[in-house]
Amino acid sequence: MEQFWQWWQHLPARIDPVMLQIGPVRLQYYGLMYLVAFGLTYYLVIRRLRNENRWTATTEQVQGVMTALILGVLIGGRLGYVLFYNFEYYLRHPLEIFLPFNFSNGISFTGIAGMSYHGGLIGSIFAAWLVLRGQKGLFLQMIDLFVPAAPLGYTFGRIGNFINGELYGRVTAKPWGMIFPLAADNQLRHPSQLYEAFFEGLFLFTVLWFLKNRIKTPGAILGPYLIGYGTVRFFIEYFRQPDDHLGLVLGQFSMGQILCLAMIFLGLGWWAALRKRHHAQ
Repeated sequence: MEQFWQWWQHLPARIDPVMLQIGPVRLQYYGLMYLVAFGLTYYLVIRRLRNENRWTATTEQVQGVMTALILGVLIGGRLGYVLFYNFEYYLRHPLEIFLPFNFSNGISFTGIAGMSYHGGLIGSIFAAWLVLRGQKGLFLQMIDLFVPAAPLGYTFGRIGNFINGELYGRVTAKPWGMIFPLAADNQLRHPSQLYEAFFEGLFLFTVLWFLKNRIKTPGAILGPYLIGYGTVRFFIEYFRQPDDHLGLVLGQFSMGQILCLAMIFLGLGWWAALRKRHHAQ
């Protein structure tokens, strides 16, 4: 057993984040995880569209929304990171906001470095609304289609963070702690990326997939999604190392926790508002 824990603790150092390198061009697993996440979400949505009779949306409309969501996640995620986590830096270096390439050791594409989940969420919802505006009821229908499927994709995104050795946890004495080379202090840390992969991904997906046909109010499932993600992420943040340049921003709360509290309140408000409107009709 002791040999297993030693192997486990040094696992991050053994994982090469580069999947493929051709000359100076490197493709990392993190980018692949994004493709898997988007592909799996699209597959689940199309499967529901074809197997459940309650939808009026077409495959072409779903494809259009999927394209908008991808752009919304990438652009919103980047802008969210800039605004929420490192605004002063990017105010001084605005050209770095949309530079996803690292030329320090060849040309490496890892996805856009520095992404915010909360910014990606805002961007994706806005992008979907923009594409569907003027089409009565279709926006809420797309929420019902996409929201239960999305968390399964988060599982792969967090695995990508783990492979990159980034977003690691706080120092721990637990035997399942790991040594992350990017931490540069050689101390055992919580593998918080794996905690997030399970709870933000598999656990939340299981809950929402169970609820998907039980919540009858159109669009209302966005409420449990916001509340559920906000809650699990809020508590996981206690195990995740805050950004070095930011630290704790309000008492003992990290920026992620503040944004998650906002998510929870928005989820409660969305749930209450839609149910009230539905019963009034």
